[in-house]
Amino acid sequence: MSPLVGTLLNDRYRLDAQVGTGGMSTVYRAFDTVLERTVAVKLMHRETASDSDQLERFRRESRAVAQLSHPHVVTVIDAGEDGSRPYIVFEYVEGETLKERIRRHGRLPIDEALAYAIEIGRALHLAHQRAIVHRDIKPQNVLIDEEGSAKVTDFGIARSLDEEGLTADGRVLGTTDYVSPEQALGHDVNPQSDIYSLGVVLFEMLTGDVPFHGENQVAVAMKHVREDLPDVQMLRPECSASVAAVLERMTEKDLGRRYPDIVAAMNDLEDALAIEAARSGRATGEATTVLRSLPGSTRRRVPLRLRWHVPVVAVVCVLAVATVAVVLLVGKAAQQTERGTGRTPGVEVPPDTVEVSVKNTSARDYDPLAGDGERPDLLQAAVDRQRTTTWNTETYEAGELQKAGVGIYIDAEPRVRATSLNIQTPTSGWEAEIYVASGEAPPEQIDDPGWTKVAGGTVDRRSTRFKLDTAGRPYRYFLVWITKLPPGAKRVEIGELSIFRPKSA
Repeated sequence: MSPLVGTLLNDRYRLDAQVGTGGMSTVYRAFDTVLERTVAVKLMHRETASDSDQLERFRRESRAVAQLSHPHVVTVIDAGEDGSRPYIVFEYVEGETLKERIRRHGRLPIDEALAYAIEIGRALHLAHQRAIVHRDIKPQNVLIDEEGSAKVTDFGIARSLDEEGLTADGRVLGTTDYVSPEQALGHDVNPQSDIYSLGVVLFEMLTGDVPFHGENQVAVAMKHVREDLPDVQMLRPECSASVAAVLERMTEKDLGRRYPDIVAAMNDLEDALAIEAARSGRATGEATTVLRSLPGSTRRRVPLRLRWHVPVVAVVCVLAVATVAVVLLVGKAAQQTERGTGRTPGVEVPPDTVEVSVKNTSARDYDPLAGDGERPDLLQAAVDRQRTTTWNTETYEAGELQKAGVGIYIDAEPRVRATSLNIQTPTSGWEAEIYVASGEAPPEQIDDPGWTKVAGGTVDRRSTRFKLDTAGRPYRYFLVWITKLPPGAKRVEIGELSIFRPKSA
């Protein structure tokens, strides 16, 4: 037992049990005595806290991860110092590491391995958007929670591409079982290095073992530089050619042939998962969840029964309560939009109005021109009433949409007489038009007569409100149609969308 178990950091965090240790820090399961919840505390070793480089790296981890709010990233809650010991407080994830899962099961089902690679990729996408490279992607740094979802942790050697790195002297950081060739050689590291490491993790999930072994870490690192990965189809014959092709491109030694960014890799991983589900006609583990979050064009390849979760018991229950449901729908439809998300923190309510409480599943992406969806996996963040989570558009490398627009809309079923719509965003300076519509489904194209433009202009502040010219009529769908990106930016982020109606409506 660690002698620090039982210690109370800053009169708040009680260290209850040691759960892991590394070269510069130890992780404890702890109890937050103020908010009365279990947390994880990473406490820097006293002997390394005096090393200015190590101390700065530790502090940088807290700054880096504090920028990342995502379902597949372990959330930073707090950071501080107790005496001369810095610490970081994370959400506590009950479960196991991906490494432990591989050790228990050996080779994972192909669709489940792809699903975990996609979830890790989604976490990396957010980090890369913030110009942060993880630099140490490995199964030990991926936690699998009790629901089977993957969460990336340990950005301890992560570095912002916008700052001078502490490893610019060519030192190799990272676990050599998963290290990219350029990182092994001490060269500059960019997001493509994370893609390589994720490819090696995918290889291990599919085969049950890392690709290279050697007498020491240096020997393994040099194999990543000089040798191709073993043929995954030879080790796992049931792997499809599409899976093998994605893996091969993720782990290319030549940066010019490797995926240029994590979005391109995820697109092919998602395609491979859809193909695998269609080929096998089934899904296992976390794959069932990821399949339902795929972009529309990709999801259409998946058998219908795998797109939706409709248990037989639920069907029986629906039939049994059908009569009651009809009565409730008729009697309470007018109140339907008042149940759900509640007030948005930090948003001023206009005089004589109330905020419409919509369902937490009410946000939908709108991309009629490309038809391939606009980050449907992040939609709930726009209506979850949490200011730290965001939905964002795809990344447009040219710095412009190169099409008429993309959007996100709220389904305020059945309808509401809205007078204004508020947008919270960390990326101000973009152009938007506000449209409304009603009916069983929103119009398929933005220029269809079913859409009515009721507002528009520049979203020039972090909290921007648009007055809606609806002539007092109720509408069901409220669309934020993004027509121009912020100057110098490649995407738009939205933290919260809020709709307001008169108190008397």
